[in-house]
Formats: sequence, structure tokens, C-alpha cells
Amino acid sequence: MNILVLNCGSSSLKFQIIQTDLEAIKNDQDKMLAKGYIERIGSQAIITLQATGHPPLRTAEPIRDHKSALQYVLKWITNPETKIEGITDLTDIHAIGHRIVHGAEKLKKSVLIDENVIDQIEDCIPLAPLHNPPNLKGVYAAREVFPGIPQVAVFDTAFHSTMPEENYLYAIPYQLYRRFKIRKYGFHGTSHRYIAYRYRKIKGIEREQVNIITLHLGNGCSACAIKNGFSLDTSMGMTPLEGLVMGTRSGDIDPAIVEFLIHNEGSSVDEVFNILNKRSGLLGISGLTNDMRDLLEEEREHQDRRASLAINIFCNRVKKYIGAYLAELNGTDAICFTGGIGENSPEVRRRCLSNLDFFGIKLDDELNEKAVGVKEMKISAPDSKIEVYVIATNEELLIARDTLRVVLNVPRIW
Repeated sequence: MNILVLNCGSSSLKFQIIQTDLEAIKNDQDKMLAKGYIERIGSQAIITLQATGHPPLRTAEPIRDHKSALQYVLKWITNPETKIEGITDLTDIHAIGHRIVHGAEKLKKSVLIDENVIDQIEDCIPLAPLHNPPNLKGVYAAREVFPGIPQVAVFDTAFHSTMPEENYLYAIPYQLYRRFKIRKYGFHGTSHRYIAYRYRKIKGIEREQVNIITLHLGNGCSACAIKNGFSLDTSMGMTPLEGLVMGTRSGDIDPAIVEFLIHNEGSSVDEVFNILNKRSGLLGISGLTNDMRDLLEEEREHQDRRASLAINIFCNRVKKYIGAYLAELNGTDAICFTGGIGENSPEVRRRCLSNLDFFGIKLDDELNEKAVGVKEMKISAPDSKIEVYVIATNEELLIARDTLRVVLNVPRIW
């Protein structure tokens, strides 16, 4: 089955076409046929498209909305010059999988999209006003362009639905949870689930034997404590703002800071949350950039104090969550790094795990330096009591697999 995976942001559309079936899933032989990214939708869009085995196509075109972006992609897909294996026209796309950020408490697993599911996703918009609306734009566009083709919603929050009450409830009046469902939901669930799955495959163990800490470090960052194969706790909260320091998000802060800024800076609530979501994190501390690569270069080449400060605060927050989750899990078998920073920055990994000798965590420095852009690699020393891995995430693959299983009504094993 050829599955189109869509991930729509407010002004962007990412896609992959993945060929898979139950036998391919069993043997890890799914094939990525094409991928692409359209950004700055609504103006002169920047477009990057690539069929497997061919060089990428990069261009700029005016694209009005998500429907137009999807139509542009489909025109490219069916162009004979593109030469996508097994794709000649739109009938060769058999199903569509959508990344949906927030499913709240009702949507705890991947589901076939119908009017009722759309209504429930819309009901979650107050909990994810920056994410669910653009996700739904992709759904609306795909339903219009592909009438009759099965479409599946895969939720970032779903993996974390196994958290116990003591981990997902906040210490605020309980009636606020009852009335407004104010609680921790967690995000990056598809990524954390994929890393747990790959760790299980690497070790040749059953799901119930997976006890690890996963660290998704990129522009958005989150940590997850996984016990017996299920999410026990995670760093992001009711929204993706809570938890680790991120590219432009503050992560954990004293909530009284919001009131303080409103009274002393004359800011509105919206302005304060714009600061916390878009002007904080690595960008806010360094005053330079939200890109970890650039900050490491500034530190190395120019000994920039604030660049160093941003990196150190970022790594220290990761270390605090590792310590917390080691306590919560009563130890762990492995720590797994993923995401753009986690997969590609030996220096950040080294700092995140430095001075954890009490727990017996030891990196192999040579392996850590080599683990850049790899699919999977163990980077801990032979005598480390806790193993450390770099595992490249693949959320699109899990979305495609979930889509296949939902369409075929086959229970998900993982």
C-alpha cells in the first residue's frame, strides 16, 4: 500500500510517500518513495521535493493555501519526469495519514477520520490553538483533493495517554481539571514511541522489557520516561511550552513570571506568551539564534559568553530531567538521544551526561564523536551501567504504519 503522510503547520506542508504492508512492517522493509517540504505558504513559497534515488528539486513559487500546496505536490508526484517507483497517477495513493498534535483524552489511538473525529479534533483546538488548526487544514485539503480515499489521524499525545494520574494532574483545584481538562498531555509521542520500538528491536526484547529514558532534542524538545514499554511521564505538559529549554520556547518557568510581566512590563497575556513561545529558549538567552549548531560555533570560534550560557542551560535542564526520571523509574536500562540536536551533536550529548558518575553513566568519547547522522548507534562505554544510544527518529514511518493498520483494521502491536 502506498501511503501519503502529511504534516501541516500554519504555513508549511511536509510529506512523505511510504510503501508498506504487513509483511514489510514485520521485516522492517517499508520503502520511502518520495518526500518534500513546502514552507511560507500564503506567499512566495520555498519548495523542496525529492523522489528516492533522484536529486532534490528546489524552487520558489507563489502558493496561496494548503490545498494549493497539496495540489502542487500531487502534480509533481504524477509527473512522468519525477519517476516515483510505483506511482503513475493519483489512484496509486491508497491512503493518507495525518499528524495531529492534540487528541486530548478522547482520541487516545490512531483513528479513521470521519465527521465525528473531525469534530473531536476541533474540540481540542483550545488546548492546541497553534497546532490543531493547521493540522486540520491538511485534513480538509486532502479530503477535497482525494474524495473517498481513507484518511487516518495519528496523534502526538496518544503515546502519553498511559501516564498515571499522579503524573498528568497539576496541583491546582481539581474542578479545573473536570471543567476544562487542564492536565499534562505530552507531545512528540510518535517519536518517543518509535525510539522505544527501535530499542526493543535492537535488543531483541519484548515490549514489557523496555525501560528507558528517551530525549527528543531539536527546535522542540521533550523527555520521556518509558516503563514496561509505556509512557510513564514526559516533560511537555498541557501545551508544548512546558519542560526542557527549546529553540525559542522557555520550558519550565515560575508561573508568577506571567503576572509579573503583565504588571511591570505592561504586556498583554498574548504578548507574554509570544515571548515564552517564540522569543525565549536558546534564542532568548543567547540573543543570537535558536540554532544549536550556530551557538556551538560561536562558542568555539568566538568564545561568546551568552552562546555558552544558552548551551549550558539547555544541557543542564536535560540533565535535571534525566535525574528525575531515573528516580521515577527506579533506574533505567538505557538513555536514547534523538531529534536534530540529539542525533547530530556529540558535544550536547556529552554535556547532558557529564558528571553523572554516581549513576555509572559513561560515554565512549570516540563512538560519541562518530555518531553523527547515523541511523542507530550505541555510544556508551563497555563498563557503563546504563547504555546510551543515538537512534534517528522516524515519525513518518510510524504514521504510515498506523494508517495501514487502521485501514486494514489490524490491531497495533506497538
